[in-house]
Amino acid sequence: MTASGIITNIQRCSTEDGPGIRTTVFFKGCPMSCSWCHNIETIDSQATLVWYEVKCIGDQSCVRVCPEEALSLTPDGLRIDRTKCNVCGTCEEACPTGAVKVMGKVWAADDLVDELLKDKVFFETSQGGVTLSGGEATYQPQFALEVAKGLQENEVHVALDTCGYCSEKVLRDLLVYVDLVLYDLKVMDPQKHRDYTGVPLDTVLGNARIVAETGKPIWIRTPIIPEHTDDEENIRAIARFILENLPTVERYDLLAFNRMCIDKYSLFDLEYPLKDFDLISEETMAHLAQIARDEGLGNVVWSGMTQKPKKETYRDNQEVKTCG
Repeated sequence: MTASGIITNIQRCSTEDGPGIRTTVFFKGCPMSCSWCHNIETIDSQATLVWYEVKCIGDQSCVRVCPEEALSLTPDGLRIDRTKCNVCGTCEEACPTGAVKVMGKVWAADDLVDELLKDKVFFETSQGGVTLSGGEATYQPQFALEVAKGLQENEVHVALDTCGYCSEKVLRDLLVYVDLVLYDLKVMDPQKHRDYTGVPLDTVLGNARIVAETGKPIWIRTPIIPEHTDDEENIRAIARFILENLPTVERYDLLAFNRMCIDKYSLFDLEYPLKDFDLISEETMAHLAQIARDEGLGNVVWSGMTQKPKKETYRDNQEVKTCG
C-alpha cells in the first residue's frame, strides 16, 4: 500500500530551489523551531484552518455549516475556536470565495507523483525537476521516500531541501532516490544553534558529512538573519566546515532576511518575532559572500531583498541636493 502524507503547497515554476524550472513540494512538519521561520504553516505536522480577511465577503456559510460550532463572525473578523475545530474542511467547501482554507492536505504518494509528473515537460526543457521541501521532508520519511522513488523511476531530477535534523537511517534511505541536496547550515555556535532552532548542532553537522560521503552534490544554504546568523565569524566557520568536510558542495548560497512572512503569522494568531528587524544591506550581503570566498570557497552566491543605499545629501549655495 502506498504511503500517505500531508503537504501545504505545490509551488510550480520555481527557480530558487535547485537547477532549472522546478516544482517544489512543501511537506508539513518540522523538528526545528527557528525564530525567523518563513514557512510557519509547515511547522505543525497537523492540518490547520486559516482565514484570509481580504477574501471574506461576510457570507457566513462557513459559520452555518461548521459541525463543531467552532466558527463565529465578530466585528473583528472570523473567530476560530481552535479548541473545538477538528479541521474537517466542511467550512472550506462551503466558502464561496476561499476565505477559509485548510492548511495541509493529505496525499497518497502515488497520487502526488502523478500530479508532479504533469510538469515533466518543463523539467525536460530546463533541466529542472522536483524539490522536496517544507517544513522538513524527512519528518515524513516513508512518504518522502516513495515520492522521490516514484519521480526517479520516471526520470525526474529530485532535490531534497533539508535542515539536516533527522536520523541517519532516514537520511541514508532517502538519499538513494535523491539527485541533489540543498542543505541548511544556519549557525555554527552550538549554544546559539540550540537557542535559535531548538535542536543540537552535532546531528546537523554529522548528517552533512553523511550526505557528502554518498557523493551526492550539495548546495549549502545559510539564511542571513540580523543579530542571529549575520556575524562574520559565523560565515567563516561555515566556510571552513564546508572546505574541511564537504567535498561535494557545488555552491554556497547566502539568503537575505525579509519580513514577507508577517501576514502568514497573523493567520495563526501569532506575531512574527523578528517583525521589527531591518533588511540586511546589499553591502553586508556582498561582504559576507566575500568572506566565504576569502576562506577558499568558490561559487558563493547571495540573493534576496536588501536595503537600498541611503541617498546622501549636501548643500551647494544653500540649495539642498540629493545624490543617488
